Amino acid sequence: MRALVTGGSGFIGHHLVKGLLALGHDVCVIDDFSTGDRARLEPICDRITLIEGTILDPATLDLAAASCEVIFHEAAIPSVARSVANPHQSNRVNVAGTIEVMLAAARNGVRRVVYAGSSSVYGVPESLPCRESFRPAPESPYGVSKLAAEHYVRTLGKLHGVETLTLRYFNVFGPGQDPASEYAAVVPRFVTAVLEGRRPIVYGTGEVSRDFTYVDNVVEANLLAALASSPSGITCNIACGDRHTLLELLDAICMAAGRPADPIFGPPRPGDIVHSLADISVAEQVLGFKVGVPFAEGIARTVAWYRDATTAR
Repeated sequence: MRALVTGGSGFIGHHLVKGLLALGHDVCVIDDFSTGDRARLEPICDRITLIEGTILDPATLDLAAASCEVIFHEAAIPSVARSVANPHQSNRVNVAGTIEVMLAAARNGVRRVVYAGSSSVYGVPESLPCRESFRPAPESPYGVSKLAAEHYVRTLGKLHGVETLTLRYFNVFGPGQDPASEYAAVVPRFVTAVLEGRRPIVYGTGEVSRDFTYVDNVVEANLLAALASSPSGITCNIACGDRHTLLELLDAICMAAGRPADPIFGPPRPGDIVHSLADISVAEQVLGFKVGVPFAEGIARTVAWYRDATTAR
């Protein structure tokens, strides 16, 4: 199979590229490196086709999508905080960019687009766990943009005869996340602080909870979603089906690192919801998805990767 991964130098994107290569697939990546990291692709650059450019440019997308059977659409501005600061940018990339990806898929005869959705579309859920049947009510511009993109994926797919499948990710973590960014996710921030002997910053009381999901589980879900046997036009939650508070997350990191931490508590972040938990039964039943790497094992693998990366510097 020839596959295109948009945003292939991103955190999830580069893991997906490696997963596709491991199975012997022919992989093309399109990325403008505005939020991704070129260094993530350096070890595999001789095994992929890399097109540097934006998904907002139809001609560049056509070059990338030519002869592809599946597009994994990972490219996005992936931060709630960033979307609050700059909603125009989130809308431009996440919504207009998705429209361009779908139109390019139609022009180039792509069989299926697997879209990287987000749990942020649920907002404050009516109850837990979140089910795909819930009425979306996003609380941030990021969530709004991801929901709008979902609708464009489904609608344009139907109009142009392109199969589609949306995977709503819940708080993905693992090796290779950037802890230095102003908008860095909580896991790499906590891990690097603990390993470096710094006091991690906890926004809010620490009782905020998330369904933290190791990245290998997300890669597996994408591979399943690309199969011709998987149905088209559906949406699936991709997570572990379990939740942990920020303080529980910090405890797990400290246990894996073998050292304690004394957190600093800061104000809650605008746009963040309090609790998140996924019902993953649709993905289990429809895709055959299983949680291959549970939370504790994922944290241990992540801490080990950052420790090795620090030692190698």
